[in-house]
Amino acid sequence: MAKEIERKFLVASGDWRNSADDGTCFLQAYIVTMDDRSVRVRLMDDKRAKLTIKIGTGSMTHDEFEYEIPVAEAKDMMSKAVGLIIEKTRYEVHHRDFVWEVDVYSGAHEGLVVAEVELDAEGDTPDLPAWLGAEVTGDPHYSNQYLSTSPLVSKADHELSYSPF
Repeated sequence: MAKEIERKFLVASGDWRNSADDGTCFLQAYIVTMDDRSVRVRLMDDKRAKLTIKIGTGSMTHDEFEYEIPVAEAKDMMSKAVGLIIEKTRYEVHHRDFVWEVDVYSGAHEGLVVAEVELDAEGDTPDLPAWLGAEVTGDPHYSNQYLSTSPLVSKADHELSYSPF
């Protein structure tokens, strides 16, 4: 069984771009969404696709099962999505001994920029980059599952004081 352990933060400045890769465009849709589990499909750069099952209610740790699937099947599944299809570009940023994933949202959630770091154990304490803002680990309002099924209260709540580009 695979475990996903991660912390999530809002991004306070664009300084992460100095160390970022070129990014990957994601379309992400939820096929099943429940309080303690979800089934999602992701399309990456319109070239690769994955089906992911997440189970658990912990704020940092979930069971996660992920499988490569054909792009055509992913697109078919997305046409049957619950709620919105999430649109974002994911950038990898190396900082000290950890790889941070910075998601810059577009579409319905334009203006939202979130950084996640995957950990080997809940007790891991990565050095936090200066460009991070508030920690939102465990806040359901910042989960992609929530973002796909619940509209933002106010788009201005997530707009940045800097341009992510």
